[in-house]
Amino acid sequence: MSTAHDDRVLVVIPARWASSRFPGKALADLGGEPLVVRTARNAARMTTADRVVVATDDERILEAVVAAGLEAVLT
Repeated sequence: MSTAHDDRVLVVIPARWASSRFPGKALADLGGEPLVVRTARNAARMTTADRVVVATDDERILEAVVAAGLEAVLT
């Protein structure tokens, strides 16, 4: 058993396209940028966050996040 402690912080932001209440909400415009991009940028401002990743099920969300210079993965 390892006793090493890793203090790095990974923030994962889930962003689904087909939510039942507001499909496409992640790409809704909020102050001139998609909601998911604004959320990821705000998370990246946290002094404790070493890495911020948007986890999405949709290529449109992935493309918007990557185009904003942020990290995203297709799940």
